Amino acid sequence: MTLSRYLANQPRCHRTRRECLWQWGGGFAAIPMIEMLNSEGLLAGNTSPLKSGNSMPHFTAKAKQVVFFFLNGGPSQVDTFDHKPALKKYEGKDYHRSVQIGSNGRPIGKLTPSHFSFRKHGDSGLEISNLFKNVARHVDDLCVIRSMHADTPTHSPGILQMNSGSIFTGRPSLGSWVNYGLGRLTENLPSYVVMTDHRGGPRGGAAAWTSGFMPAALQGTLFRSQGAPILNLDAPEGVTDESQKRGLDLLNRLNRRHLHGRGNQSELAARISSYELAFRMQQGAAEAIDIASETVETQSLYGLDRKETEYFGRQCLLTRRLLERGVRFVQLYSGGGADSWDAHDDVIDNHGRHSEEIDQPIAALMSDIKRRGMWDDTLFIWGGEFGRTPTSEGTGKPGRDHNHYGFTMWLAGGGVKGGQAIGATDEVGFTAVDNRVHVSDFHATILHLLGMDHEHLTYFHEGLDQRLSGVQARRVVHEAIA
Repeated sequence: MTLSRYLANQPRCHRTRRECLWQWGGGFAAIPMIEMLNSEGLLAGNTSPLKSGNSMPHFTAKAKQVVFFFLNGGPSQVDTFDHKPALKKYEGKDYHRSVQIGSNGRPIGKLTPSHFSFRKHGDSGLEISNLFKNVARHVDDLCVIRSMHADTPTHSPGILQMNSGSIFTGRPSLGSWVNYGLGRLTENLPSYVVMTDHRGGPRGGAAAWTSGFMPAALQGTLFRSQGAPILNLDAPEGVTDESQKRGLDLLNRLNRRHLHGRGNQSELAARISSYELAFRMQQGAAEAIDIASETVETQSLYGLDRKETEYFGRQCLLTRRLLERGVRFVQLYSGGGADSWDAHDDVIDNHGRHSEEIDQPIAALMSDIKRRGMWDDTLFIWGGEFGRTPTSEGTGKPGRDHNHYGFTMWLAGGGVKGGQAIGATDEVGFTAVDNRVHVSDFHATILHLLGMDHEHLTYFHEGLDQRLSGVQARRVVHEAIA
């Protein structure tokens, strides 16, 4: 039968051409709509919240992956990246501004100069102390923001704010927002990895890398740099891959049946995804942490041949391997438990030891990322929950208290305009006074470097379009962007 004869025998639709085209167009429009709903996790049976979110940047950006060096406890800006010669002139003097520091109203103490030497580096001439002499080799890549300020001088809420934008628990972390907005790059490894210090994690623990009110699968995954990367990941002895896969398939069928009609249970959807991911990771994760395959020269570059740098160096080398395999966001914690950067008693010993542990590995990771052609794709972040006072607590040794009024963070890598300092604290380094940058401004800038508009990266929760940068007016620090 010819096509014309077939059409002649079909019943008339009794519609105008315009109505017919509109109906056809609606069918074509449904195709991308279905994909959009599926990517948002709104269709029944969807159990892949890691594919949710905007799934593409709002505009073109170079950086696609993030490394966040978090100095747990709060590093002193006046001993690292914010040189204040005036402290020598005012040594022993009182700080006269009315401020509240710490969490219990401790006395502010006397102004105390840094015991570490500063010198200018690179073409930019930025001053860096001898605590970070290896990082200083990358000085022309660093965008040092010296005018940071936060809302609290207390560790737990300070860590929460730097990680989630809020001093309160239950908000999604920066890594969760990034993965929600950009989606995942790998199917065989977690997209958001966290590695804590061997001496302990940050105050508040997993609240710093939670997914909050977002799907649970967007939360960070704790990784270990030695032994099994994830506890309880390996299959029990005697269980073959085939039998494990059959068991996993049955479990997933039962879970999906239970999930049907309960589409808002993100924890169950995340668990289903985690079972599937765990099965794939049994091979992928073990291969990713096999740093024995790295050359002796590379291992030495990261400091694996030195006791002081071996642990953090191993984490940094593992970070490079994870980035190569598509992990989107890696956060490394330096300092943990009672032995963090919280230098109340003796900043000379405290910062001297901790900087020795991380300076070479951080510089090595930056160098390695460059030589492998990954620099433009990788955004580096350095800092802690706040800074420290330019005064001494008067314990007999130069200890410094918490300071959220003015401190330093730096950015480097893809999309960052390096070789510059932005903003300033006052003459003695206590309070941000010029081009002040709030933590939420900092977050907005990070999202911008990754191609996301902080005002349009939203998640609907409790009747509001929630944002990482909060509801207050925040800004992108455009001077930081190349």
